[in-house]
Amino acid sequence: MEEGDDNKCQRQRTGIPVNIAENWFRQFQYDPSCDSPGEVRNILLIIATLIAAVTFQSGVNPPGGIWQDNDDGHKAGRAIYASDQIAFYVFLVSNTFALSTSLLVIVCLTYRFPLHFEIWVATASMMVTYASAIFAVTPHDSVRFRYVLIAGALPVICRCVFQTYGKLQNRRTQ
Repeated sequence: MEEGDDNKCQRQRTGIPVNIAENWFRQFQYDPSCDSPGEVRNILLIIATLIAAVTFQSGVNPPGGIWQDNDDGHKAGRAIYASDQIAFYVFLVSNTFALSTSLLVIVCLTYRFPLHFEIWVATASMMVTYASAIFAVTPHDSVRFRYVLIAGALPVICRCVFQTYGKLQNRRTQ
């Protein structure tokens, strides 16, 4: 980016739109002529990290907490929210999908960075920790874990399919 382009982008970003109701969304949209790839990557890393932190925490400490005693037909250490099986199931699958997607984004955005292997190991360990935590707090009769596993693997599978399809398309056009 040239100096003149940088000043133009700065003026566009700091200028107050005439009609806020109509222009606020355009004001903050991605603009390839003004936003550098490094800035975009950093913003995406922050967003993916926040999503990973929130989803990991909500899986380890499910909404409503866990039962503290073995009274009334429930078991201590199990999620209270699991008593509503359908709602808990939707929560668990959606939360797992969001966590695995955000971790995939983090791994993709840090590819070829220093210590990438260590980031990958930490990410894989985080998924194993998450899986063992949800397995510990979920009553086994209320959730079919194969769907949770599919939700966790689906983002990686989709990324591999898209990458393979893109490579095949490139070979055909050559």
